[in-house]
Formats: sequence, structure tokens, C-alpha cells
Amino acid sequence: MVRKTICLLALYLFLSGTVAPAQEVSKGTAAMTAAETWLTLVDGGRYAESWNEASSYFRNSVQQEQWAQSLEATRKPFGKVVSREMKKMTYKTSLPGAPDGEYMVIQFATSFGKKRAAVETITTTADKDGSWRVSGYTIK
Repeated sequence: MVRKTICLLALYLFLSGTVAPAQEVSKGTAAMTAAETWLTLVDGGRYAESWNEASSYFRNSVQQEQWAQSLEATRKPFGKVVSREMKKMTYKTSLPGAPDGEYMVIQFATSFGKKRAAVETITTTADKDGSWRVSGYTIK
């Protein structure tokens, strides 16, 4: 899965005409790996664990119990993931309502058992220790 992601990221950067330094590709790979690992927890209904694996900014913004309850109410009704495909990844150093830093905003086209077409947006950030972790999640 990681190898496929790396190939897709490289192909996306090539086809979009973006010439990215190796460091940016490396950040994109780390961000994608963090997002996919985190989504595995969410897909498995392991919401409290997803909070534990999120960025420090995320954990300081929402309590674990609130996060688990929120996902239970919003995500569970969609059912199991049928397919998920990365559509767009954007590097940002500033986001509304968040401190300046390094962010990768990743959008996935996702199909669920009870929701045929949805867009999941995962925001990852370079955490205080330099590891990329999820700092935001929305689903529409």
C-alpha cells in the first residue's frame, strides 16, 4: 500500500507539472503514510486510538471522549469503506484557525457501504517531534 502511494504521489507530481525537491516528496510520503495509518484506525472503529495517534495540536483541541463520540455519530452511519482513492495533496504553511507550520491537506474520494460518494479531507502536520500526524479530518 505504501509503495503504491509513493508511486501515485510521484506520478501526480510529474503529471501536474510540479517539480518538487526530494525533501518535499519525502514530506508528502510521510504525510500520506500518517494519513493512511490513521484512517486504518478510524475505518476499524478504533476512534479513541485515532485520537491517541493524532497530532499534539489535535489532542489539545478536542478531548478523546468527545472525538470518539463525534466519529461514532458522523462516520459510523456511512458503513464500511468500499474504496478510497487519493485525489489531491496540497502543501501549506498556513491554515485558517491553526498555527503556522507545515501541513499536507489530502483529499480522498471515498465510497462507503451506505454512502456511495464522499470526500474525506485529512490534514496532516509535522508535529513537535518532526513526525507527521493527523491534525484534522472532515467528511462530506
